[in-house]
Amino acid sequence: MGRPTMEDVAARAGVSRALVSLVMRGSPKVSEQRRSAVLRAAEELGYSPHLMARSLASATSTVLGAMVSDLNNAFFAEVVDGFDAAVTEQGFDLIINTGGRSPTRERRAVDNLLSFRPAGIALLGPVVPASTIAKAAEQSPLVLVSRASRLSTVDTINDDGEVGSGLAVDHLVELGHQHIAHLDGGGGSQASLRRKGYVAAMQRHGLDPLVVPSEYTDTAGARAVRGLIAEGGPMPTAIVAANDYNAVGAISALEDAGLRVPQDVSVVGYDNTSLAALRHVSLTTVDQPRHEMGRLAAQALIDRVRGTRTDAVHQLLHPSLVVRATTASRRIST
Repeated sequence: MGRPTMEDVAARAGVSRALVSLVMRGSPKVSEQRRSAVLRAAEELGYSPHLMARSLASATSTVLGAMVSDLNNAFFAEVVDGFDAAVTEQGFDLIINTGGRSPTRERRAVDNLLSFRPAGIALLGPVVPASTIAKAAEQSPLVLVSRASRLSTVDTINDDGEVGSGLAVDHLVELGHQHIAHLDGGGGSQASLRRKGYVAAMQRHGLDPLVVPSEYTDTAGARAVRGLIAEGGPMPTAIVAANDYNAVGAISALEDAGLRVPQDVSVVGYDNTSLAALRHVSLTTVDQPRHEMGRLAAQALIDRVRGTRTDAVHQLLHPSLVVRATTASRRIST
């Protein structure tokens, strides 16, 4: 016997398929007697409603979608954790896909989510063009995490990347560092704001900025450090990395070159992911409240879905610095 269908449940319960559909959607229009009969038949047959089919067949979906830019970055996993907890509490279901930090793949991922006719969609750290976001917002309520937008139809949840990078620079200057490099996040979401905050903080302290091209990955962080070493000039005594994964790659390359962290080079990451808190990593980093960002994103979507708000909400959360073992006072050469 194949997978039981809604027609099988209707036949077992002695009711119409339409009534079974009402029960599976939680409609209040069904009597308790008939609801019990349908649920009993479904249990006996081992039937469970297909969420996507239910979404396509109904004008009211309980499915929310989330597109994650990079599944390798724990930051997004921790945002999704907060998002999932909030949507589950409010009776919604969640489907997730990824765009792999590629604008082309992300565009396809967004289109795939829209094909399920979800109640709303969250895009986490998207790198797609603004035109793709605008088009998607015409078809579904939309919230962005770690990406800004001025569209009145789009909600946003961000931390203040300029402030965050400034906190990292201020901390290193307080430790006596002056030759501080920034490993840039490239085309990654929020990278330009983190770069801007770094440059502004360096200039505020009367120091010369040094921006090194990189990306939001560990391999890019290692490659950037190897490039600095290969130049043969004086090494920076401190590095503000694009994110935690970038910082871990930088530390690996420093240690491969015989440079100790933090004795020779201090390193600061960004995001405060679970990776940074591991005892053998113990990375000084800028904290974004990942779980809270996910919860706020979920609430923004649900408010739109339920029609309790139509004006755009732009949440800007204040980051903080978490000091661990990868930063120390600058050593004075004698």
